[in-house]
Amino acid sequence: MDRHIQIREFLTSRRAKITPEQAGLPAFGGDARRVPGLRREEVALLTGISVEYYTRLERGNARGVSDSVMDNLARALRLDEAERTHLFDLVRAENADTRPRRAGKQQIRPAVQRILDAMAVPAFVRNARHDTLAANQLGRALFSPIMLGQALPVNNARFILLDPRAVDLFPDWEDVAGDTVTTLRWAAGRNPYDKGLTDLVGELSTRSAFFRTRWATHNVRIQCKGVKAFHHAAVGELALSYESMTVDADAGLTLVAYSAEPASPSEDGLRLLASWAATVEVEAGMRQSSAI
Repeated sequence: MDRHIQIREFLTSRRAKITPEQAGLPAFGGDARRVPGLRREEVALLTGISVEYYTRLERGNARGVSDSVMDNLARALRLDEAERTHLFDLVRAENADTRPRRAGKQQIRPAVQRILDAMAVPAFVRNARHDTLAANQLGRALFSPIMLGQALPVNNARFILLDPRAVDLFPDWEDVAGDTVTTLRWAAGRNPYDKGLTDLVGELSTRSAFFRTRWATHNVRIQCKGVKAFHHAAVGELALSYESMTVDADAGLTLVAYSAEPASPSEDGLRLLASWAATVEVEAGMRQSSAI
């Protein structure tokens, strides 16, 4: 993930999305454009810098660019919160002298696992690469195709984009897969020297045409909340709200919890899921005991 290329392609893709009318610039009838969106000189005008300066920046040379210029550029390109954060991350990486590194093994503290186990809803803890590092019983049951009976960590992104069972688990698979790509793109800007993340992106780019196509759009997203549909083999259809919360004491870790609307069919489904999960794990424990 070359830093110059990332900056260039991100700025070019955002520039292409803004029309002169959206930017408040006059449009002329004879103003034929070879490419969609704003021209470089228009972005430079809106940002308050020279065309030469912006051209250098769009070519990926962001050395010494000030925060005020970046703020003006984010406004000129009408970036949302995730896009603005991503742009600042890319520029910060360009001005750093760090080399790619492989992060050490992340550990889940016992207190975090106890919190997960005490929760009455499906919950798990993941890192920026979408590695699930810990989960409670309901969390393992909800994501049973990838978690049940498997040693953690397991990678949710790899499951969603490469495992055909994901299409069965998620009725809105294309939306779920698209969100996975946009959050990985955001994480890659934030953690450009994470060798594990770089390796994952390389693997997905090689093995998934969907990933390659979506990755090339440079769309980014901070996924904090929403509603996700499941088709669970044991309990049927579920519509669950999710909330993501950072684990402040453990950098890079996020706790994700799912809940159902009160008195809804999905709440009944979660109760059934809890009974199913308990039965399955008891049976698994009995098989392990008999094998010893």
